[in-house]
Amino acid sequence: MFNINLQYIWDLLKYNPSDPLIFSTSLFLFLFLFFLVFYNLFGKNKMVRLALLIVFSLYFYYKSAGYYAGILVVSAVVNFFFAKFIASTENFTWKRIHLALAVLLNIGILGYFKYTNFIMQIIAEMNKAQFEPLSIFLPIGISFYTFKSLNYVFDVYLDNMEPTNSFRDFCVYVFFFPNLLMGPIDRASEFLPQVQKELYLSKEDLGKATLLIIAGLFKKVVIADYISLNFVDRIFDFPLRYTGIENLLAIYGYALQIYCDFSGYTDMAIGVALFLSFKLMDNFNSPFKATSIADFWRRWHISLSKWLLDYLFKPMQFSMRSLRIWANVIAIFITFVICGLWHGGAWNFIIWGALHGFMMSFSLLVQKPKQALYKLLRINDTKFLRFFQVVITFHLIAASFIIFRTNDMQVIKDMFSQIFDFFHVEVFLQFAEKLPIILGLMLLGYVLHFMPAKIENGFRKFFVALPWFIQAILLVTVIWIAAQFKSADITPFIYFQF
Repeated sequence: MFNINLQYIWDLLKYNPSDPLIFSTSLFLFLFLFFLVFYNLFGKNKMVRLALLIVFSLYFYYKSAGYYAGILVVSAVVNFFFAKFIASTENFTWKRIHLALAVLLNIGILGYFKYTNFIMQIIAEMNKAQFEPLSIFLPIGISFYTFKSLNYVFDVYLDNMEPTNSFRDFCVYVFFFPNLLMGPIDRASEFLPQVQKELYLSKEDLGKATLLIIAGLFKKVVIADYISLNFVDRIFDFPLRYTGIENLLAIYGYALQIYCDFSGYTDMAIGVALFLSFKLMDNFNSPFKATSIADFWRRWHISLSKWLLDYLFKPMQFSMRSLRIWANVIAIFITFVICGLWHGGAWNFIIWGALHGFMMSFSLLVQKPKQALYKLLRINDTKFLRFFQVVITFHLIAASFIIFRTNDMQVIKDMFSQIFDFFHVEVFLQFAEKLPIILGLMLLGYVLHFMPAKIENGFRKFFVALPWFIQAILLVTVIWIAAQFKSADITPFIYFQF
């Protein structure tokens, strides 16, 4: 009666390198709904509920990284016991030894997968030798869960928190599938107490979770993927085939794409976590509204910014405090070079990080004369100044994203040469006529991004107040819209490569 193809189901459920389990796929939505039924059905039994969460999280990671899921388990075991060793001894020397070993092991594993080929390439180039890259698979999310685990070890070492006695609870923290692949890099001190709480989902949390998943799907599939495949990729692949105005629009498009791609994942991660009664930290706060590069990093990838601030910048700054303002300058620059390197073993990421470090350092050095100039011109704390700062900061960020996207310096040179030497503003009308959907999505994306916070908060309250079945209808509608825009091939999230 029922013709069930078991082989097809098995092929669907087993690991496929070209088909990772990501939030924007129909398979994830089906599996998550199935899991959610059992999670709520057995939710009152904490042991069963957490066991289900651990098993599903490991399966989720297996579907994304295959047998490299073993590294995730090793990370949990190693960091759990290193933290216990650190907390169990009063001997400061032993504490530092255990901390150093934990850092070396974590960074060593991360470094092998992420930087081996990059280091070997540098050595080969120095020796003018031929370089054949090793076939090293980069496990998805390794940078994120490594930093998440190190956060726990650092906080125990710094006495910011007591280590948990439950390996099960720690596994929930490390394996937690909503933020496992691309963050946010949540703090153990904020997450672990939630493991002990009873399963509870308020009407407000239900509304927020649904809205976040709607927003995330729309950002990722409808805006980011569509403008990438149908416009941005074409310009970046062959910039000399297009005019300067088209290259400039592609730069604006990529800035919007990477924001919608990354923040879309974060929205869905926070929404999915809310359905499970966990609250993750915010990772974005309208970053293109930033008035400076420093302000941008207070709004962009907030969890990484705070991690680098607490565990890298502050210790360096303190160790060089005798240098006064130069301590800040040096610490900022080094922090952002490492931030660039965290994104990948390639010169474009290092240059991108160094550029942000230079801009922040320069801004710090000229802060006093800059403020004096603003007062002299009587524009200090004015809307005009803020608008000017936002425009300048956005264009600096958008320009830096060109370096972030490509490792080919010729592409960067070609794009800028087209913008400055072959602009042809009249082509904009042809662009609007031939690609109205692209232009419409870009305008919509930026309008939504720059929407005043009062309007955004008002809409959020309105949505949360809607009956649950209306919210469900809107979610299904957005899923249908996303399906219409979705391409035949999987479009991985940009930050999966990090």
